[in-house]
Amino acid sequence: MRLVCQTLGRFAVVSAMLLSSACSILPQAEPADVYRLPVSQTAAAAASTTPVNWSLRIARPKASEALDSPRIAVVPQGDLISSYKGARWSDPAPVVLRNRLLDAFYRDGRVQSLSTDDSNLQADLELNGELQAFQSEYHGQAIEVVIRFDARLVSDTQRIVASRRFEVRQPLNDKLVPAVVAGFGQASDRLVAQVLQWTVEQGQKYQALAPKNQ
Repeated sequence: MRLVCQTLGRFAVVSAMLLSSACSILPQAEPADVYRLPVSQTAAAAASTTPVNWSLRIARPKASEALDSPRIAVVPQGDLISSYKGARWSDPAPVVLRNRLLDAFYRDGRVQSLSTDDSNLQADLELNGELQAFQSEYHGQAIEVVIRFDARLVSDTQRIVASRRFEVRQPLNDKLVPAVVAGFGQASDRLVAQVLQWTVEQGQKYQALAPKNQ
């Protein structure tokens, strides 16, 4: 009986050591700085502040697995896509861009009936598309932020009203993450301003022809 107890005791000690060792080799969660997409310039006032008479739903763009992530993407060379260590966005990149667009439309004020695809609210038009690039890219020693968005404006009958590719490249003077994030903010400001103006113009054209379209 005493031998059995000693054997069980040794087994318990060995088991505890193995468990302790296993815990120590488990991968540790990497601490990360969480960044919001900055608004780096004051939103320009709309040429006309007269509200439009249609509603708009802004949908999360579709994206590849590499971009549909909170990781801050970087292309260090060629076709290799990676991410910055210890840094991430507050949300996956498509959500970050969608929310930036929503904020820009609110600031602009012309489209006052706004929603997102997070809700089931009906809207006259929907802005959706594909996020093809949302990354920094190295070209030798030079680095730039690249945002490429294939936008579609779709009616409530699922008809494509208009489509267009938007691409912005923002050169950077610094390769550190805070400077890269600031570059994303500057590039986003430019891209969002273009998408917003295009959406309003195309929406107004569509509504002017609405009786013929329906």
